[in-house]
Amino acid sequence: MTKTSVTGVHHLAISTADIKGQLEFFTDVLGCELVALYWMHGVEGAWHGFVRLHDTSYVAFVQMAGIAEVPAEVGVTHAGHGGGVSAGGTMQHVAFDVAGEAELLAMRDRIRSRGINVMGPIHHGLCSSIYFAGPEGLTLEVATSSEPIDGDRWIDPEVVRLAGISPDDLERFRRPAGFEPAGEPVPQPPVDHERPQMAYPAAVLERLMGMADEDFTARMSMTEPPVP
Repeated sequence: MTKTSVTGVHHLAISTADIKGQLEFFTDVLGCELVALYWMHGVEGAWHGFVRLHDTSYVAFVQMAGIAEVPAEVGVTHAGHGGGVSAGGTMQHVAFDVAGEAELLAMRDRIRSRGINVMGPIHHGLCSSIYFAGPEGLTLEVATSSEPIDGDRWIDPEVVRLAGISPDDLERFRRPAGFEPAGEPVPQPPVDHERPQMAYPAAVLERLMGMADEDFTARMSMTEPPVP
């Protein structure tokens, strides 16, 4: 059977009004290598930068006109710390992985050596973590787990009940249904604004979703790097 679940985070894209400052922080403070910086495909005037976590996982930055004019407000656009609130659908915090406790403490020392305050480690049972802030109000964490998370021990029945999750729901969540692709691609469903949609103007959304997959791929793809 073809595997149809996702396998990791390929890239986390962060809006920035200062891509140079973000790259300075992520390369110097966290030791991530810059691997891409180019005009963002299909978005006029936007820059896209990627720093490497490993060969299939990156943090990406997007800088474009208008970002600097959007006000940042703790408790609305930003949580401010790992226990803070922010609007639904925004990033509360992001945690990066390291191989073990020794690497976690070494990362803590690296971050502090760059003049950045770090709290931790805190041992959560399922992982150990350190916490710190990044440019433009980012709430960041570095974590390590000694073994895979065991759902039998870490799914709290009380929280399941309070979240309105039934026994049938829980079974579905823990053992998602498989999917075997048919011989032909599944056709695009009609646009339904009761379901999640990207925030394009309605006419643009209808036009994009009405394109044949082959036409969309042919028109939107840009595969050549900026440096031959």
